[in-house]
Amino acid sequence: MTVHPRLVRSVPFWLLIVGSVATIGGGVYVLVDKLTTMEAAILDGTATGVDVYVGQVWGVFGGILVGAGALGLALALAVAAVRAGLTRRDADSAHDEQGDSGAHTVSASAPATTAVPAHVPAGEAHDTPASPVTSDVPASPEPTVSSNPDVSDASHR
Repeated sequence: MTVHPRLVRSVPFWLLIVGSVATIGGGVYVLVDKLTTMEAAILDGTATGVDVYVGQVWGVFGGILVGAGALGLALALAVAAVRAGLTRRDADSAHDEQGDSGAHTVSASAPATTAVPAHVPAGEAHDTPASPVTSDVPASPEPTVSSNPDVSDASHR
């Protein structure tokens, strides 16, 4: 199983979001600035052909920037939804690969645990030879939670 970084730590994802918001902001600025300038010139009666016709083009350009930024935000939302769907789908496919027989066995890639007698103090536990504990009991399909705080899960990095 490959480990994918979390989406919130993905630099390209955040660049897409920040770039989209900046594009929307720039488009709104151009749109509002040029249209208010054009409106003021028309209402004053001092508008020239350049003010009117070029102002319209700048207004369209601002609208295109706003639309492109909105499209970028929609794309970021779609990427987040696909990423969330892939995470669930990977877990479902791993569950389905084990078969529909109802009995799940321990995978060969599962981490082996070491048995330490309960009467051995914690400081002496490392002096005893480690022997892996295996079991023929069917494994639970639910994920297990480690009570050891030193063990970290690589998928949460």
